[in-house]
Amino acid sequence: MRTEPTAEKGEARPGPVQSIRGYIKDVTVEMSKVSWPSRAELRQHTIVVFVMVMLVVVFIGIVDRGLSFAFEALLKLVS
Repeated sequence: MRTEPTAEKGEARPGPVQSIRGYIKDVTVEMSKVSWPSRAELRQHTIVVFVMVMLVVVFIGIVDRGLSFAFEALLKLVS
């Protein structure tokens, strides 16, 4: 029985050093396309994130405290 290859052989795969060099080159090209924020924009966005985190912390704290009081009151009613 004769076996035939299912696909033709293409170019040889690059070695690990060439693969790493190609990857670094591709990353450098893509990073040059990135639109980086200015220092002022970065500061503003950081403040917005900080304020939103604080609001979520306060909200979760209020809900947690309310549920704790409600659960304690329910336990007092049952026992």
